[in-house]
Amino acid sequence: MKRDPQLGRFLRSLPHWVRRSYLWLIHPRAKWLRILLGCAFIAGGLFGFLPLLGFWMLPLGALLIGRDIPPVRRNILHMLEHLRHWCNAQDGKER
Repeated sequence: MKRDPQLGRFLRSLPHWVRRSYLWLIHPRAKWLRILLGCAFIAGGLFGFLPLLGFWMLPLGALLIGRDIPPVRRNILHMLEHLRHWCNAQDGKER
């Protein structure tokens, strides 16, 4: 599988423990765990208005499932790139 530079940039911006966990989850032997966790995160994200759960779970679940479904992966990476640009723009406005 070819490397995705957009995913690489996103992973480098994450804390080390998050990046390490994601890299462990993308191994082929973790496919069913990845799908199960992805579905659980998406389901939890649908109840994001409840305490402890959050809408942040939706893109994380989609990213995990997207490892095995390329169209989902492309869409979630595109959305994360826009979110990163928006966050960087917000940081610039606060200064």
